[in-house]
Amino acid sequence: MPRTDLTIATPDGDAPAFLHTPDGTGPWPGVLLYVDAGGVRPAMHDMAAHLASLGYAVLLPDVYYRHGKWTPFDMDTAFGDEDERARLMGMVGSLTPEMVAIDAEAWIDALTARPEVRGDRIGTTGYCMGGVMSLRTAGTQPERVGAAASFHGGNLATDDQASVHRLADRIRATVYVAGATDDRSFPDEQRQRLEEALSGAGVGYTLETYPAAHGFAVPDTPAHDDAAERRHWEALHRLFAAAL
Repeated sequence: MPRTDLTIATPDGDAPAFLHTPDGTGPWPGVLLYVDAGGVRPAMHDMAAHLASLGYAVLLPDVYYRHGKWTPFDMDTAFGDEDERARLMGMVGSLTPEMVAIDAEAWIDALTARPEVRGDRIGTTGYCMGGVMSLRTAGTQPERVGAAASFHGGNLATDDQASVHRLADRIRATVYVAGATDDRSFPDEQRQRLEEALSGAGVGYTLETYPAAHGFAVPDTPAHDDAAERRHWEALHRLFAAAL
């Protein structure tokens, strides 16, 4: 699949980003793909390319751009190495909800301005922390997001006043959330709280639990699950095909 390397101007500086598109002339529906905690790396490019092969123009932004040229993580060892774990969690923790909202506007502006992209409403999807970002984008850019997905997203409905489930009444997108049976970051009480928030706000949504572990959809994580990854692609394609 073709890939175009971009630089996107944000209020906090220039951010590297990558546009993966199908073969052919287009234009295609636009999709914003949010990375997991490991950030942009070959596995995420492979996922963006696969999504592009299904008929979408996929923007993969470097959400860690404020850290400059950072060293990529090896997800096989990142959580087992004390120093690498600290570096990774420090980068994750540096992304505030306000930063995510600011960046979301810049990502969507850049994506919808591309000639490869059709229409002004996009889809979003995200993994791990990216699942939170995907739903936050739907809540902070409600008129511009037609479909939003979260796969093994963690901390989607916490007690924090900035928890993303509190944006449910602003969401206009169709939402798909897939949790995992083995995932301490999305326990049953959060699942129930998220479901109540989405239902109460009248959001069209699907909330499922895959028989897998946190990280099931991303190929270079120790928790990767082939069957769950395939199921996630099928669900994502159905969501975007119906809503975009």
